[in-house]
Amino acid sequence: MAETAEATRANVAANLAAVRARIADAAALADRDPDDITLVAISKMQSEERVRAALEAGHRVFGENRIQEAQARWTALRGEYPDVALHFVGHLQSNKAAEVVALCDVIESVDRPKLARALAREMERQNRHPRCFIQVNTGEEPQKGGVAPAEAAALLALCRDELAIEVVGLMCIPPADQEPAPHFALLATMAHEFGLAALSMGMSGDYETGVRLGATHVRVGTAIFGPRSPR
Repeated sequence: MAETAEATRANVAANLAAVRARIADAAALADRDPDDITLVAISKMQSEERVRAALEAGHRVFGENRIQEAQARWTALRGEYPDVALHFVGHLQSNKAAEVVALCDVIESVDRPKLARALAREMERQNRHPRCFIQVNTGEEPQKGGVAPAEAAALLALCRDELAIEVVGLMCIPPADQEPAPHFALLATMAHEFGLAALSMGMSGDYETGVRLGATHVRVGTAIFGPRSPR
C-alpha cells in the first residue's frame, strides 16, 4: 500500500530529527559542538515528494551524485527554496564540469588533475566558484573514485596554487567491507597536515563514527528518506 503524502512528511521529519539527535549525541561524546557538523541529505534517487518533505521540515543542505537528476530536480525547486545549498557527491566526468559548476554550491569529488582543470576553466568562464573537497580513496580501491593518499598533496597543490580552486576539505568513502574508523582517522590526519578545516566522512551506516573522528559534514540518505526509488 502506497504511503500517503501526510505519512511521508511525518516520516521524513521524524527521521531528520532522529539523525540530528544521533549527531548531537556523537558530538557530545567527542566534546564537540553539534552546530559545527553539517548534515548533507543525500537525495539521489529519491522521490520529489520525499525531498519536499525534508524541505518542508526546514532542511536546506542536499547532495546529489548525478548531474542530470540534480538538474531535473533542483532547477525548479531552487526557485521555491533559494536558500538551498547543493553538494555534488558522486563521480564527476570532466565533460560535465560546466553543468556542475552552474548548479552546485559545493563539489565533494575532485579527484584528479584533468577534472580540476576542467572545473577551474568553468569557474573562470562562469564567474562562479563552488567550494571543493578533494576525494581521497583511503582504501586504494581500483573501482572507486578518489585520489590515492600518496598523491593527494600534489593534487591539492595544483588546485590551490595553479588553478585557484577553493579547496576547503577532504572527503572519503571507506571500503564497504572494512571498519570505517581507520579510514576516517587517516583522512583527519591528512586534513590536519594540509591545513584543511573540513572533513566530509560518514554515511547512513557510519556517520556517528565520522562525527566522533572529526567530520564536519556527514552525508546521510536512506536514514532520512528511506529506501531509494527504483530508476
